[in-house]
Amino acid sequence: MNSFPSFYDPARIGTLFYPDMAAIAAAAAEANLPPAADAGQTVRLFIIDMQVDFCHPHGSLFVPGAQEDMRRLIEFIYRHAAVITGVTCTLDSHLPFQIFHPAWWADAEGRHPAPFTLITAADVAAERWRPLRMPDYSRAYVRQLEEQAKKQLTIWPYHVLLGGLGNALDPELWSAVMFHALARQAQPRWEVKGRIPQTEHYSAVQPEIPLPGHSEGERNIAFLNAIAEADYVFLAGEAESHCVLETLHDVVEAFAAQPDVLRKIYVLQDCMSSIEHPEVDFRTLAAEQMQTFAAEGVNFIDSTAPLPFLYAPGDDQ
Repeated sequence: MNSFPSFYDPARIGTLFYPDMAAIAAAAAEANLPPAADAGQTVRLFIIDMQVDFCHPHGSLFVPGAQEDMRRLIEFIYRHAAVITGVTCTLDSHLPFQIFHPAWWADAEGRHPAPFTLITAADVAAERWRPLRMPDYSRAYVRQLEEQAKKQLTIWPYHVLLGGLGNALDPELWSAVMFHALARQAQPRWEVKGRIPQTEHYSAVQPEIPLPGHSEGERNIAFLNAIAEADYVFLAGEAESHCVLETLHDVVEAFAAQPDVLRKIYVLQDCMSSIEHPEVDFRTLAAEQMQTFAAEGVNFIDSTAPLPFLYAPGDDQ
């Protein structure tokens, strides 16, 4: 598309409002784009957790930089709506009582840990922090997290709670996804993750500690298949340091023996930012990890970069 739809207002990004579906539908019809089903190639955009709690300044786990990330991503969608054939949005979705929320833990005086507290296996063994739910499992979980995932349990602010405003996609980004769906006659896909109380679930592929037999506790094969079956994959989202990074980690691991799959993945590096933590430099850690993904064949580009490989000669970009 050479211009953005008339309903698009970048000043609204990061605010709450009711999108005008009639205007979105009218603009989609006016765009007169071909149905995605008629396209000669499959180009899928994966949007990781660009939800109100992560992307709005008043969100409970706001990621600095997210508003500009969303603006760039929204405009990427409008510029390339004619070649993007499908959009998948992941939604991090939590409950009040989860192993990474304050209410799960308490110290000897009954005080809950503050957000961003790191709980180690040594802390739990010394009873500096005591699990109030599933105590045996929780102690084993913290040990397993350190041994297998090489991480410590982070206590997060209550965020993206199911049924709340913080769980929703940013309205301006949601409007872009709806525009694309109607303009290309392509149903958007929604992947909900993070509802298992006893594990973290950063990655869109699998939880930190798998729970065999649980419907959301193992590898999301459909998500991986969507990547494998696409001709081109674009990926953006929040936060770079957590849900984007862990998703890419699992994707790279899943397709380690299929380098051709990794080479068709394009990460929009200017459409993601890292969480700021008072003690941990997540931004630097994420950047180092992204370099390892690039070495495996994953592409990192800006959202404004020319994409001649998507277009036939003479097509608008």
